[in-house]
Amino acid sequence: MIRIPDINWLYYKYYSENPELRRIITVHSECVARKALEINKTKHLGLDPKEVYVAALLHDIGVVKCNAPGIFAHGEHPYIQHGLEGKRILEENGLKKYSRICTSHTGSGITRQEICDKKLPLPLSDDFLPKTLLEKLICYSDKFFSKSKDLTREKSLDEVELEMNKFGQDSLERFRALHKRFS
Repeated sequence: MIRIPDINWLYYKYYSENPELRRIITVHSECVARKALEINKTKHLGLDPKEVYVAALLHDIGVVKCNAPGIFAHGEHPYIQHGLEGKRILEENGLKKYSRICTSHTGSGITRQEICDKKLPLPLSDDFLPKTLLEKLICYSDKFFSKSKDLTREKSLDEVELEMNKFGQDSLERFRALHKRFS
């Protein structure tokens, strides 16, 4: 059993008025954590299981600040900004070491060029690509679980690739590189 620092207080602080969204995000994040921990173990990645678990639990913390009515999120920001909002939440609460997990897990990462080309409401000050092994692992594991359908069902590789292809060939190729690394 992995002993982790208590981070439930963070969910209660930001999600106390939205228990249905909290349930969705925590179930999703637990599924992502299980997959990431399994990959870490079977692929002998050498990442600290506690770090993997906490990163997975926190990667979507910013959803509460965004507007996604289909999952009961009624915040003021566009959903694509949930990583930025998560980064802000973590930094404001002394968890800066996990903040890039929030900003780098959307899609298979987002480049500055994609931000420009697609006119995404994201700053051009940085790209949003996973760089560390932990960031890549959480980004990859996240792709296999939905927040809007059967929360605990793991998507097939074909389903994930179909979704990644919607964001363009570059996104799909980045996902395939992650798949090659972690499968």
